[in-house]
Amino acid sequence: MKHTSYKAWVLAVTFSVAMLATSCSDFLDREPLGRYIEEDIPAGSFESQVFGVYARMRTGGVSGLPYIAVHNIRSDDADKGSSTTDGADAERIFDEFQYTRDFWLMNNYWADHYSLIIAANAVITDIDSVGVSDAATLANRGEAKFMRANAYFNLVRAFGEVPKIDFKVLDAAQANVPKAPVSEIFALIDADLQDAAATLPVMWADAKYTGRLTRGAALALQTKTYMWRSNWQAALNSAKMVIGLGTYSLVSDYGSIFRETGENNAESIFEIQAYYSPTLTTLGVQYAQVQGVRGSGAWDLGWGWNTPNQRLANAFETGDPRKDATLLYSGQVNTPYNENVPPATTSIPRPYWNKKVYTNPSLRAANNSRFGQWMNVRVIRYADVLLWAAEAANELGGTQNTTDALAWLEQVRARARGANTTILPRITTTSQAEIREAIRHERQVEFGMENERFFDLVRWGIDVEVMQAAGKTYQARNRYLPIPQPEIDRSGGVLVQNPAY
Repeated sequence: MKHTSYKAWVLAVTFSVAMLATSCSDFLDREPLGRYIEEDIPAGSFESQVFGVYARMRTGGVSGLPYIAVHNIRSDDADKGSSTTDGADAERIFDEFQYTRDFWLMNNYWADHYSLIIAANAVITDIDSVGVSDAATLANRGEAKFMRANAYFNLVRAFGEVPKIDFKVLDAAQANVPKAPVSEIFALIDADLQDAAATLPVMWADAKYTGRLTRGAALALQTKTYMWRSNWQAALNSAKMVIGLGTYSLVSDYGSIFRETGENNAESIFEIQAYYSPTLTTLGVQYAQVQGVRGSGAWDLGWGWNTPNQRLANAFETGDPRKDATLLYSGQVNTPYNENVPPATTSIPRPYWNKKVYTNPSLRAANNSRFGQWMNVRVIRYADVLLWAAEAANELGGTQNTTDALAWLEQVRARARGANTTILPRITTTSQAEIREAIRHERQVEFGMENERFFDLVRWGIDVEVMQAAGKTYQARNRYLPIPQPEIDRSGGVLVQNPAY
């Protein structure tokens, strides 16, 4: 399922994980490791530590069910899924927005992101403390800074103000700090991504490192953070830098992106890497498992959470091939990449399942597993960058920006259209408002079930309007989750609950 040379660096993570604890508290209980002197450290020798940070991205809070619940189930076009009795409390929280201050999915989301941050801090501090400046070591630091920035970006969008821990933690008391203003968190994110973009390679020379973070990934995440803040000029500048690298392109077959053979393709900018086999299960990711069809026998492919709903189905224009690449229909085959017919289950009457986590039956047999733990998590694609560039250019306005925005939008629509010129007509309007709506629509159908919709609605400021139109009991206060009560309790009052809760 993956190129043999790629396995080398993924498997190296196994040894790093053995040195890293499975909870944040284990990091806090570590004794100081002592200091090295520069001549003791060969170039790139921090790689094992960095691989350990990569491993933290495979935890549930960063790429499993808690991540999916916070990022996608809360949207207007996805539901909790599964059976009505499975996770009814989660449905009340993430579908009906009756937030509670102590719930395991939110607790794990918080804890796993901070566990990743603490691991990244250790790498950054260790490298900075010895003053090593060779390119390989600086790239290791850039990887750690990217992962810290991504974790903080997730946290600040989900919770608002959060504690800023940007140092190596040797004692639990050090990490017991109050929330920092959102502006301070973004200042750290900006600094981390600027450093990562300056030190990460455009491409890794050795093919076995396919999937490691690159300069394009840092610039793309930087673009995403600027888009969140409506900093249109900065977003456009960084998006153009990604485009200008010339290392990414849209693959012709949209549906192939989400198959095992489509991992780390020409469109991939940032994927969380997974590996799984009958004899090695520790490097798998639960992302596909928790969303797989909840059936029986050969169609017991997962837990069945996070299902597309009719709003998403209705959003696709007539004939848009992305609809059949996104929705897996109960009781019918929708080609391509759907070799079997999902049962029209009566016990779990879900009309749609997430086809973007559908696994190849031959790999299920080869791995003696039906649950897709081997599937990577697509986080940023080149199509993201093109539509961010289009959106930023349109918001800035002006003749050239309008022309550019339409051209970038057309690239995405043309790829989806393929050779069928009767569908998905080119957008030709020059009205800023109409282009804005066209780009927003394009993002919904291009990234359906890819964990973008909820936060897009929030950053556009239309979340209340859209959610309420979808019948959700949603208010502006629901943009942010409550701080997990166990974290507040452990802090002894240093952490303060968000105002709305």
